[in-house]
Amino acid sequence: MAKHIFVTGGVVSSLGKGLTSASIGMLLEQRGLRVRLQKFDPYINVDPGTMSPYQHGEVYVLDDGAETDLDLGHYERFTNAPLSRDCNYTTGKIYLSVIQKERRGDVYLGKTVQVIPHVTDEIKGAIKALVADDVDVVITEIGGTVGDIEGLPFLEAIRQFALDVGKANVLYIHLTLIPYLKAAGEIKTKPTQHSVSQLRQIGIQPDILICRTERPIGQEEVAKIALFCNVEPRAVIEERDKEFSIYEVPASLVENKLDDLIVERLNLKAKPLDIADWRAMLQRIKHPAHEVTIGVVGKYIKHNDAYKSIYESLDHAGIAHHTRVVVRKIEAEEIEREGAERVLAGLDGVLVPGGFDYRGSTGKIDAIRYARERKVPFFGICLGLQCAVIEFARNVVGLADANSTEFDKDTRHPVVCMLDEQYAIVDKGGTMRLGSYAQKLVEGSKAHQAYGSLLVHERHRHRYEFNNQYRQQFAANGLLVTGASPDGQLVEVIELRDHPWFLAVQCHPEFKSKPTKAHPLFRGFIEAALARHEGQKKTTARNRPAVLAK
Repeated sequence: MAKHIFVTGGVVSSLGKGLTSASIGMLLEQRGLRVRLQKFDPYINVDPGTMSPYQHGEVYVLDDGAETDLDLGHYERFTNAPLSRDCNYTTGKIYLSVIQKERRGDVYLGKTVQVIPHVTDEIKGAIKALVADDVDVVITEIGGTVGDIEGLPFLEAIRQFALDVGKANVLYIHLTLIPYLKAAGEIKTKPTQHSVSQLRQIGIQPDILICRTERPIGQEEVAKIALFCNVEPRAVIEERDKEFSIYEVPASLVENKLDDLIVERLNLKAKPLDIADWRAMLQRIKHPAHEVTIGVVGKYIKHNDAYKSIYESLDHAGIAHHTRVVVRKIEAEEIEREGAERVLAGLDGVLVPGGFDYRGSTGKIDAIRYARERKVPFFGICLGLQCAVIEFARNVVGLADANSTEFDKDTRHPVVCMLDEQYAIVDKGGTMRLGSYAQKLVEGSKAHQAYGSLLVHERHRHRYEFNNQYRQQFAANGLLVTGASPDGQLVEVIELRDHPWFLAVQCHPEFKSKPTKAHPLFRGFIEAALARHEGQKKTTARNRPAVLAK
């Protein structure tokens, strides 16, 4: 029988339940266990696909086209567990399923449909959907904070779940905050006590407490937490803030013997832990040999999680090259106000990520022109490709009013237009071109050199596409289509001839990068940025004696 770990959070949000769940999954995998992960989100939206990045952060897309919570990105970056749409459920998705069954009359006919047992049964069914013969442990993260009214059905469901499968097969891990009061000069355990008390009132006794803290927790505080929260002292796990990277979290949990405790409590047959490769990766993060500065020009920069996978993928590529990647987060509208020359000066590379709607598009286009004309390595992703097409059309091909029909539906030169299959679609949610698609690359192209393959699969999330009517004009002026759908109809990759690195993709490669295996395109981009940085250093060194002589 598969074992189940439920991860809840208390006191405040954003404590890192997703990172903790991913880290636990990674440690159990390294001990030879087969793991699956999922997340329950309490909001009413069916999925985060229609939510603003300012509300929710990044929407993470899976191979099967599911638009999911960004924590599933952590799951994929830390583990090898397969993810599908069954790995992310919202309140909206649960209730939609219940209501559809009620309307069909095939499950609840003649019954009064209620939260208990019908909604909670639906939640438990979602947990059981991940159980298979090849699964040893299912880790389920409960979004939100204990005490939130919208999260109660999920907490009730996981309480019932232990009764269904037996408490010996279930482990409850509660993540909480131990704040430090500077004025008093001490840490406080009372918020954790209250959080656990709320959980116990629901009927859940946590087996393990993971305590987020800025300062070390003394043995006296550990004993106090254990006593008032009814757990063993060794089950109070200190999790201090990390100095260098989120990838330190698994190693920190190992130091606190969390993996041993989980294996013991669930009576798992596991091999000894070996994370030597992971520790070697951490050493490269802490002791880089080089440094580059990359400008990420976006429209949701103010929200730290809006481009989460982009930032992580840049770090992964830096790890691969023993390089610290300094990310300069640049609002596209800042370029519109201040000018590209001023805002982008000193960068080793420019990355323009995805987005929607017109706001900030002029700043993105100006950034791309700057990178193209000054031979600064450029990487465009999704909308970044579309803006690169618009920039090239206006400033090289000579189509001054070229645009995307997303920005101007009446433009004379729609170099970017809506996909054919999108015209008849009315609903916004889950209707874009979503999920993994194949693409063929041109032999000898930079994309081919980076991937080392002529056929690759990448994840997509878009409605608009390069307009094929303009392909020949672009090619004649030096912008080449080096990747396309297998039938050749959809442009997937463009590159600029006679440029150190000018490459843009319609897909989202950031969704397939790992700290131990950087995505090939990000790796190639950072390699080009590093070459530029080193070249600039040599030029400066050559010129310095002449300046001194004067």
